[in-house]
Amino acid sequence: MSDAPAPVPTSPSEPKAPHGLVNFALDFGPLLAFFLSYKIAQSYVATSFGATMVGTMVFMVAILVAMGASLYLYRRVSPMMWISAVLVVGFGGLTLWFHDARFIQLKPTLIYAGFSALLFGGLLMGKPLLKHVFGPVFEGLSELGWRKISRNWAWFFAGMAVLNEVLRYNLSFETWLTVKVWGITALAFLFGMANIPMLLRHGLNVGDDAPPEPTPPPTA
Repeated sequence: MSDAPAPVPTSPSEPKAPHGLVNFALDFGPLLAFFLSYKIAQSYVATSFGATMVGTMVFMVAILVAMGASLYLYRRVSPMMWISAVLVVGFGGLTLWFHDARFIQLKPTLIYAGFSALLFGGLLMGKPLLKHVFGPVFEGLSELGWRKISRNWAWFFAGMAVLNEVLRYNLSFETWLTVKVWGITALAFLFGMANIPMLLRHGLNVGDDAPPEPTPPPTA
């Protein structure tokens, strides 16, 4: 008889741990689909407005696909993705119904303002809400660290809400969409990177001495 220890059974139903790059792809993918479908549609429809309608429809479908992928991979959908999906489908539907692109442009403002209000509200109640969303990702982070990162992102979201309003009032839809896809996403990524030294000072466990992957806010 072999003296080798019996293999430890693994539960097939145990959900996988979210991965930063996959989460970013799920968040960024629908927005990228919006941008690409808008650009492609410009070659096949007579007006820029028609391309906007096509892009909006693709955007709505893509966010639902991203939710399905999240359920398949992790058996859960993050609260941020739920909120993004509801607003994308809701404001996308209003855009199509009223034939007015301002609705889909207003969606990021509401997302950013809503997240900012939630984070500030949590801080006022002594509850850094980001801890409940990113707790498994930022292992070892102290309570002071959670309060600081929640405060930083709350101000960032507030700034993004103001910036989106400035952009949509002063830029064409095509230019606004380009800035939204590439500029805002890059800005969020850089902001996440800038917060890493602060997280490390407040107990963030980085395992093999590699910094954690910064997690931008939802871009969809």
